[in-house]
Amino acid sequence: MQEFPFSMNNPAEHRADLPQAVDCVVIGGGVIGVSAAIFLARAGQKVLLLEKGRIAAEQSSRNWGWIRAQGRDMAEIPVALEARGLWRDLVADCGEDFGLAETGTLYLAQKPMELAGYEAWLAEAAGLGLDSQMLSAAEVAAMLPDAGVRWAGALWTPSDMRAEPTLAVPALARLAAREGVAIREGCAVRLLDVADGRIAGVITEDGPVRAENVLLAGGAWSSLLLSRHGIDIPQSSVLSTAGRSAPCADVFDGCAADQRLAFRRRLDGGYTLAPGFRHGVYLGPDLIRHLRWYWPMFMKNPLGHRVRPAAPHGFPDAWGTPRRWQAGEVSPFERMRVLNPAPVKPWLAGLMRDFRRNFPGLGPVGLAQSWAGMIDVMPDAVPVVDHVAELPGLVLATGMSGHGFGIGPGFGRIAADLVLGRAPGHDLRRFRLSRFSDGSPLVHGPEI
Repeated sequence: MQEFPFSMNNPAEHRADLPQAVDCVVIGGGVIGVSAAIFLARAGQKVLLLEKGRIAAEQSSRNWGWIRAQGRDMAEIPVALEARGLWRDLVADCGEDFGLAETGTLYLAQKPMELAGYEAWLAEAAGLGLDSQMLSAAEVAAMLPDAGVRWAGALWTPSDMRAEPTLAVPALARLAAREGVAIREGCAVRLLDVADGRIAGVITEDGPVRAENVLLAGGAWSSLLLSRHGIDIPQSSVLSTAGRSAPCADVFDGCAADQRLAFRRRLDGGYTLAPGFRHGVYLGPDLIRHLRWYWPMFMKNPLGHRVRPAAPHGFPDAWGTPRRWQAGEVSPFERMRVLNPAPVKPWLAGLMRDFRRNFPGLGPVGLAQSWAGMIDVMPDAVPVVDHVAELPGLVLATGMSGHGFGIGPGFGRIAADLVLGRAPGHDLRRFRLSRFSDGSPLVHGPEI
């Protein structure tokens, strides 16, 4: 079985010279950081994007490849709809085929309780511009004629999209470079440079860069860098396991999931598969310190989280990962350039079994590749996209909670406008950082 392709063994594609000064430094070469860099450059900004490892080597290439508005938090839906339009524009600008297609999202329900949850979400989302609808058991059977399982019904959004993550974000990075963004892979930001209480730039392993604005889009690593500067956010990471099948018959062209299995048609003729909405959780010092925030999430779905006592060495919330280091010292971001967790083997073993169970006519098709990724999450499953009040000049876009790939261009555009001091075009109160400190009750996003 093939391993995941992104690693430090691959040569860097982007090694721009390190400038002395820019208008904005973007930290993180995932979909949010790359998208924001494009929009900043288009606004006339001199932009440097720094990635400690490789572009899209972490969750931005390891996700399922879904671009969906279905199932989102109500505050996210307008951003998700904007993101779908931006994906269309960006693929045209890139001039590369990364499998973008409008094929729909299908949430399959086996029990009446699941149908009721989907119906409740649909009722709440009424009037927000979606084409989502409930399907009966007969309509699902007609949509999936090769299925060997009879589902009770489904939630269906035909205008949702899919793309290949391993192709899409690297293509966006090449577009960003063509539009003037200086991108430097293999260059970790060790510290934020702070002067007179505000951002003055960054200190990298290759030297300092002056900048009045910094956008932190570091995914699972964001909270570790912030904590070094005394800023505490209750961000954690969960382990997501996935794989791809060998090329096989086309049983459904879009993205679909039930409680056991998620599957998405791929550009290479196979399917990306994942064990439903199950995740692994590593207990570390930060998660334990923030456990009061996460306990309600765990209790709502205790069987969906495989708890492990410790993260592997070097992970952001591993017990031995340093929380303090100096500018002249090797940082945790250099010690682990690419976060490459091992998949959960028992879950992998069930992927093809469940896929063949759903579609018995597939025959002996096998699993060709497997991987895992660490999803940066917030306790309410809603991102943080906001200015950091303690450090003027710093904008934070993190905790995408499994939504980052599809919604990435939308929040990238918003983050760029926050850096520029422009109106973001959406109500961002739901995504404010202060919701964890202003005494307001925590409102959980939909877990569908």
